[in-house]
Amino acid sequence: MDSSSLQKDLILRLIHGLNGHHEKTWTTNNVNWLRDLLPSDIPNARIFSWGYDANTHSTSQISGQYLYDHARTLVSDLCLKRRLAKALIHSEAARRGALEEHRSIKLSTYGILFMGTPHQGGSGVHLGELMLKVASIFVTADDKILKHLERDSEWLQQQLGQYAPISNDFVTKFAYEMFPTRIALGTAIMVVPQASAVVPGATNAEPVAIPADHLNMVKFASRQSRGYETVSGHLQLLAEEAPEAIGARWEEQDRIRNAQANVKEDFTVPFSLSGISETENFVGRKEELAKIKEAFQGDGSLRTVVLLHGLGGIGKTQLAVTFVKEHRDTYSAIFWLNGKNEDTLKQSFAVMANRLYKEHPSSALLRMAAEAKDVDQIVVIIRQWLSAKGNHRWMLVFDNIDNPKLPGNEDPQAYDVRLYFPEAYQGSILITTRSSRLKIGKVVSVRKLVDIRESIAILTSTSGRVNLDRDTHAIDLVNQLDGLPLALTTAGAYLSQVSTSLEDYLRHYRTSWLKLQQTSPDLLSYEDRALYTTWNLSFKHIQSQNESAGNLLRLWAYFDNQDVWFQLLAAGSEGSPVWFAKIVYDELSFNKAIRLLCDHALIESLEMSEKCRWLY
Repeated sequence: MDSSSLQKDLILRLIHGLNGHHEKTWTTNNVNWLRDLLPSDIPNARIFSWGYDANTHSTSQISGQYLYDHARTLVSDLCLKRRLAKALIHSEAARRGALEEHRSIKLSTYGILFMGTPHQGGSGVHLGELMLKVASIFVTADDKILKHLERDSEWLQQQLGQYAPISNDFVTKFAYEMFPTRIALGTAIMVVPQASAVVPGATNAEPVAIPADHLNMVKFASRQSRGYETVSGHLQLLAEEAPEAIGARWEEQDRIRNAQANVKEDFTVPFSLSGISETENFVGRKEELAKIKEAFQGDGSLRTVVLLHGLGGIGKTQLAVTFVKEHRDTYSAIFWLNGKNEDTLKQSFAVMANRLYKEHPSSALLRMAAEAKDVDQIVVIIRQWLSAKGNHRWMLVFDNIDNPKLPGNEDPQAYDVRLYFPEAYQGSILITTRSSRLKIGKVVSVRKLVDIRESIAILTSTSGRVNLDRDTHAIDLVNQLDGLPLALTTAGAYLSQVSTSLEDYLRHYRTSWLKLQQTSPDLLSYEDRALYTTWNLSFKHIQSQNESAGNLLRLWAYFDNQDVWFQLLAAGSEGSPVWFAKIVYDELSFNKAIRLLCDHALIESLEMSEKCRWLY
């Protein structure tokens, strides 16, 4: 029974049981007490009897719905009419903004009267199953629903567990039969005894004894029937109390909604770089930091994408880390996503979901994301949260997007990072990549350090040695390492753990570079990447795309990094290997190889010139 905000608009809703009927269940001697007796006792109530197909045996088609399906249908039908325990559980599950009309059913329900309902299974269920099997020889039969009612049914226990927490929201009456019911061969059983009819632990509840058997406890021929007097008395009491209680609920709900409407939703998340490797002493990059800042002008109401492109180990990740640290107060939230591959990226979204829900536990949407088992579902929900109106001051950092899905890239591991952007065109997105072909937003090229003082500063901070700016061997070493941050950091890490002089290190570097790299300590700020490993990744990828371009790179490594151009190489092609002859066959073939090397930031094409230069 429920009431709207109008006190005279009481509604009584009655639902029959298994094998019941929305009229026959309540009728005896042509008297339907819902229609013929109750209206005069509760004149301000509208009475609805709801029917559903719950046959356990029939000569016609059997319903395949489970009880939960019936409960869901009941809630929908009530909403159409209006525009309880299982239906109320379903109603409770409806959240604000998602089937809000379903949620209002629970809010408007004051009292419930269960009539011989087997909350813990009926003692006659096992015999009923036997009868069902016998009947199925002659007629169609379905025992899906009966299985739900077996004593200690797991499904029933789940329903009890869900109803108990919300039972305090209603006045509940548990009516039970006092007399056994006669079945075949003169046997009589208590179909639903008191122990089964009453939900244990339910609050604000009262057991009600009905002097009848299970079949007749809801059939009353007159007002003088003892059962009718009992049931009618309880319903009248509920009808008197309901309007005031339900009116107070809706007033409280209105106050909550008004308060929520006046409070701006909070999308802030405390800044954290937990799990992100960062260097302790970031050096230089003032020009690049200024370009990034300029590109991100605006409040995020229109989406801005900035792409940091450069060779592996050039310092893109540390540049991104430095930028977000310096500008963390500009953004409501900053999230770091590892895009090494698609699976890793999805896992980053899962970590992000848990972090968000921890900060905003009252958000139903974020709770859904945190509890989701499917990472694809998590991604969808988080993208939805990032697309919320007013939530545009966030920044996403997609790190290591080095294998983008682009025309010509047949690698099955390649993926399109844009599929992970929020649908709403808002917010700020920073991407680090080795691929120059990834043209998304504004590109900031991250090149080697030009100022030798910055290279000396990196070597000083990582080696722990002093006065390197006055050491000629240190200056020779940084010139040899040519402004590559990873190479400088690797050298500094090695020098910090040995007593080797810079002169000896430089000699080892020139005579056995690979061995020196392999014996250098791991670098946390570069995710344990060795210099050789970083370069080798780029080289292997180039070889897989164009073997001739890889061979050109190997040849180029024997020469100084001076300008070269197509005519120069073509002039020396006579007697050259087949792969070299293919590259310089014509300018189209040459440009194809050069574009691939430029894509990996290993060479640069000089502006306003047909020349290119080996960078490292």
